Amino acid sequence: MLGAYCYAELGIAIMKSGGDYAYIHEAFGSVFAFLRLWTEALIVRPCSQAIVALTFSYYVMEPLFPDCEQPQIAVRLLAVVCIMVLTAVNAYDVNYATRVQDIFTIAKLAALVLIIITGIVQACRGQVMHFYGAWDGTSADAGSLSLAFFSGLFAYNGWNYLNCVIEELKDPEKNLPKAIAMSCLIVMSVYVLCNLAYFTVVSKEEMLAAQAVAVVFAQKVYGVMWWIVPVFVALSTFGGVNGILFTTARLFFVGARNGHMPRMMLMVQTKRMTPAPAVIFMGFTSLLYLVSTDMFALIDYVTFSNWLAITLSVVSLLWLRKKRPELHRPLNIPLIAPITFIVISSFLIIFSIYQAPTQTGFGCLIIASGIPIYLICAMPKRHPKPIERAINGLTVLVQKILICLPEEQKVKDME
Repeated sequence: MLGAYCYAELGIAIMKSGGDYAYIHEAFGSVFAFLRLWTEALIVRPCSQAIVALTFSYYVMEPLFPDCEQPQIAVRLLAVVCIMVLTAVNAYDVNYATRVQDIFTIAKLAALVLIIITGIVQACRGQVMHFYGAWDGTSADAGSLSLAFFSGLFAYNGWNYLNCVIEELKDPEKNLPKAIAMSCLIVMSVYVLCNLAYFTVVSKEEMLAAQAVAVVFAQKVYGVMWWIVPVFVALSTFGGVNGILFTTARLFFVGARNGHMPRMMLMVQTKRMTPAPAVIFMGFTSLLYLVSTDMFALIDYVTFSNWLAITLSVVSLLWLRKKRPELHRPLNIPLIAPITFIVISSFLIIFSIYQAPTQTGFGCLIIASGIPIYLICAMPKRHPKPIERAINGLTVLVQKILICLPEEQKVKDME
């Protein structure tokens, strides 16, 4: 919540789509912004989308394999279908994409409310035995706590995504803080109550062993109608994939404006006005992550890289307060909020390096790999001619296939 309010101030002061990429670019310059975009393009967004798509597959297939392990090939193929369908929807029409988001968000809330109500009924009947000794056998050292926080925070991914599309938001000075406050409070309340509901039925051991905790919960309390919960959860994760895809395409689009991504990402489909090349690029990179067999390793890669950049974004708030006091700031949050957020986030990052050096080291390596790419491809007036010719040729090919034009040319044509 502290981080979300920091982003609310940043979003109103710097009304540029792109979220933390835009804020790092404004405060710390081109190099740091490019490295953020590099990790977003290579790790954070496509990896997050692959994980949510796999979760969708697990829940869809659970009713088909209730008493045996799901075939991994089938799970991954279904995740591929999920990503490809939503990529096509987002590339075809923005209105269709927003309708998908609205419908599946309702489905998500319906599933969670059903679980919460069931949990309240179970608690009223005295089913609270699993709350006793819930922490037995757990580790309390700082490294384990940091990784546990990262896993928990991964479930709340998306609290900073609205800033990625702020240029498309009506009256952002009024609606951005309101939307952040309402959405974060609702999500936090619903998620916590949902987890409490699980403990009224599912033991700690069952929860750790389950691929889909909601399915175990439903099988224990809903009898022959247990399948309704995995269906609802599958619908909600389908909407989650759509939301990541929708916002990420805009991030890549903004990166292309600053010359940090190939110019083809700046193209808009002439009839539908969608950033089709950016959407398709995001869908393709997400498919590559489905090769991985370890979802928890993916989460470690995502969370470390993501929170490193988020922390730097909130540092940029303090930097801009000092260096750019003239910025229009309708929302001016107390300094204790960003300072507290930076301290806690730094603790999580430092101790996660200590606890999981392999995963975090891999994340740092990918971030560092962006430096030579920046020097060769993104540094102003430094494009080698062979690379420039190759990029231009690919851009022309994409324009011909998708029938798209650069943003500024399309706007001029419409005028």
